[in-house]
Amino acid sequence: MPVLRFLLCLLIFAGTLAAAGVLVLSTLLVLLFPPLLLAVVLACGILGRLLRRLSPGPINPT
Repeated sequence: MPVLRFLLCLLIFAGTLAAAGVLVLSTLLVLLFPPLLLAVVLACGILGRLLRRLSPGPINPT
């Protein structure tokens, strides 16, 4: 059982490290290429509008 716990902790650590690396790399790319920042902002805006349009309205129980 301790070996499984160690492997699980190791995988969690590796995943966290990989996620932090991806975050830093994507931040560097956005800072180096300003049009990429514009594309990310536009994509987030389009996704927000799409989610708002697809979400159901308030539920009226009466």
